[in-house]
Amino acid sequence: MPWTIQNDRPIYLQLIEQIKLRILSGAYQSGEHFPSVRELAAEAAVNPNTMQKALVSLEQEGLLIGSRTNGRIVTDNQSLIHTLRSELAEQNYKQFHQSLLELGYSEEDISEFLMQQQKRRIL
Repeated sequence: MPWTIQNDRPIYLQLIEQIKLRILSGAYQSGEHFPSVRELAAEAAVNPNTMQKALVSLEQEGLLIGSRTNGRIVTDNQSLIHTLRSELAEQNYKQFHQSLLELGYSEEDISEFLMQQQKRRIL
């Protein structure tokens, strides 16, 4: 997944969102060693201090576990990962749903649209 940094919001918040998504999607596996601040900062083309700020926030949230001697690992707390993943899915759905309402779709239209999209994926 490439890093996408935009100028409309603080960089560290965007880093938090992107790293969280990578953890919740399984791109970074539970219990695996997490890349160093310098590695990630170079990869994302951001200042290491900015990356450190993002990682500290993810540690506080419980998604990363830090150790002075062994670096960081991704949490193996599957309950936390499942909960955060469900919350993110619900946020995304609410935004999508609101966008369709703003386009003039009714609740029935939205249901029909979703069923049509599901059928297309099956075929």
